Amino acid sequence: MPDTLPPPQADWRGALVEVDDPADPRLAAYRDLNDPARRRRVEADASIFVVEGRLAVERLLASGYAVRSLLVDDHQVSSGGSLVGAVRAGGAPVFVGTRDVVAATVGFALHRGVVAVADRPAPVDAGALLARVVHGAGDPPLVAVLEGLNDHENVGALFRNAAAFGVSGVLLDPTCADPLYRRSVRVSMGHVLHVPFARLAPWPAGLDRVRAAGFVVAALAPHPAPGAGPLLSLAGLRDRRTEGGAGVALLLGAEGPGLSEEALAAADAVVAIPMADGVDSLNVATAAAVALHALAQG
Repeated sequence: MPDTLPPPQADWRGALVEVDDPADPRLAAYRDLNDPARRRRVEADASIFVVEGRLAVERLLASGYAVRSLLVDDHQVSSGGSLVGAVRAGGAPVFVGTRDVVAATVGFALHRGVVAVADRPAPVDAGALLARVVHGAGDPPLVAVLEGLNDHENVGALFRNAAAFGVSGVLLDPTCADPLYRRSVRVSMGHVLHVPFARLAPWPAGLDRVRAAGFVVAALAPHPAPGAGPLLSLAGLRDRRTEGGAGVALLLGAEGPGLSEEALAAADAVVAIPMADGVDSLNVATAAAVALHALAQG
């Protein structure tokens, strides 16, 4: 089946459209959501991304992203009536099918019964994001910088934590997973749609741009490493932010390998989370939550 998506028709605008065939060309954007290779191709070619779940779609509607359409099962037309109405009021069509039709379209049982397609924005320049963060912050800003996070669920959980602890923006190295991939958006509970992000390249030389914007680049690692900056406590780093007026860029690496030697060497300091003997490290999203909570206290 071709991956080309049909252009929207004028009579789709704000319409409630009943569908009874998973092969309906109008559902092409929703087809085979459980096929990662196909999804990457389709979403890149059509400049779209997918948002699953009622709460995440509500956050999509409250964001600056443009909704192209919504697909719901027939139970959601009444139980999710306000959401359906808001999408239609915005001029996007709502496709309605039975649970079986929706499941056959997306490739799995869609227990949440709600999935949307939105326009993927143009990439944001990291320098522009940093400038916006610095000039828009009342307090010294806090940003997260990610290296090598290729698990979509970890990326989504990290964005949820970032939203919870007042992170002004997230920078990702070129190898990190797509924050707008469906699983990332779902795990973030839609918060990824409200936390600005950008790719930082070249890596790790791009960390110089973060430092030049007025941030202390602090690597979160279980232990100091040769060639890395001095070891600071989280309390000491928080004091540099709250009392010294310095923005903090918390550098986080993937589980297993952690931060690369090159990234550690490019950091201004290393911070560690004190842990009980015999525990080497935490899940990256959990570690980020602990550290961001400590840094956000003032």
